[in-house]
Amino acid sequence: MISEAHIHAFYAMLDSKSVSTDQEEIEPHLHEWRDKFKGSSNLLLKPSSVQDVSRIVKYCNEHSLAIVPQGGNTGLVGGGIAGLESKRAEIILSTKRIKNHIAVDDRDYSITADAGYTVAELETEATRFSRHFPLSLASEGSCTLGGIISTNAGGVHVVRYGTTRDLILGIEAVLPNGEIFSDLSTLRKDNTGYDLKQLLIGAEGTLGIITKASMKLVPVENNITTAWIAVQSAENALDILSRVKEGFSETLSAFEIMPLSGINMVLEHIEGTRPVLEGNHPWYILLELGTSSENTPLQTMLENKLADFIDAGLVEDAVIAKSISERADFWKLRESMSEAQKHEGGSIKHDISVPVAKVPEFLNIANEAISKHFPDARPTPFGHLGDGNLHYNIMQPKDADKATFLGEWQRMNEIVHDITVSFGGSISAEHGIGTLKKGELSRLKPATEIAAMRAIKQALDPNNIMNPGALFI
Repeated sequence: MISEAHIHAFYAMLDSKSVSTDQEEIEPHLHEWRDKFKGSSNLLLKPSSVQDVSRIVKYCNEHSLAIVPQGGNTGLVGGGIAGLESKRAEIILSTKRIKNHIAVDDRDYSITADAGYTVAELETEATRFSRHFPLSLASEGSCTLGGIISTNAGGVHVVRYGTTRDLILGIEAVLPNGEIFSDLSTLRKDNTGYDLKQLLIGAEGTLGIITKASMKLVPVENNITTAWIAVQSAENALDILSRVKEGFSETLSAFEIMPLSGINMVLEHIEGTRPVLEGNHPWYILLELGTSSENTPLQTMLENKLADFIDAGLVEDAVIAKSISERADFWKLRESMSEAQKHEGGSIKHDISVPVAKVPEFLNIANEAISKHFPDARPTPFGHLGDGNLHYNIMQPKDADKATFLGEWQRMNEIVHDITVSFGGSISAEHGIGTLKKGELSRLKPATEIAAMRAIKQALDPNNIMNPGALFI
């Protein structure tokens, strides 16, 4: 518990809206969307400026008080939940109220905004200036700028625009000693020593608290073509991806794959969804092309390419969205995959990535291993084939006991993660490590890299006040 003396100090330091000990207000900050984690804290701080954050962190550093930064609380690995792993009482520091500044420079193709703005709000502001913020996530209405930077979020357009890291130009943050680090330049080139902001990207709040950032914008995609494609195998999907890149490399925005089993779950459990194609097919692709040029005949070009794929036996069936609403229907099927799986009982999840060319082989080997050790479990992998990131989720057997199945989480993680690493892959492609995967990180990441990470943490945060339960065991 944070003592009354410290709580009174924060009341004296901040305005009344910035401090809460109301357990009803704190409660939503203590669990995440999947409800896998339940934390504890008796203090929620809600600063509205970088100066407030600086004062808070200086005080916490002086008194060795632990802080867990939290953005939109859309994480899935426990990285933003207080009171899970640390033996110390932890303060929740929400950055949602840091929303004083947002500005677009349309000629520079950049946007600078405070950490509390959501991804959807960034896109809305960019659109006002005929620009586009290219990061697209299912949680974009609630995930915040500070949060996506701290976790290096990915999304469905990584194949074209990269992860959050690739979109960042500059960062403002409060370091563990309370000092304000400001590198908000929108320069595309700056070769003057260490690029310190890179340490904060994906650090999950263990090295500082993001308060503002400058991000890249791109031209608005006025011309979008979206296709739903049925194929026999992941190998066929990979072949299609390779050929599409050859012909549409500058316009390929998304290339997602989903198995029939996952689509059937969506159709059964998610209201307002319907099959796109007749019949059942083992795998489906959601492919999207986009360009700012309204004169480029994307639809005709894609129709011709799909006809070639059908003639070559790579595609079993396909359809191109004829309207904005039909395109939205395609995306609803893809974006409802995780939600639908919640209705099927227990699901053991893996956010992994392997080299794109190895995805089909990985799926074959991983599926065989799961079938060997858990014969009735139901692998339901889906995700971003375009960048090699799969959400390799495994559903409990039909009519199995959920708690018993979820009790196999660690053993199943070890099987899948060992295979992933053997393919030169990563055990966390876009969700981070948090508290969920820190044991696996320690087990699988080379000791030299862990030692280097610890050295950086010790140098910047010697009192270990910043999210002390995350990343390291």
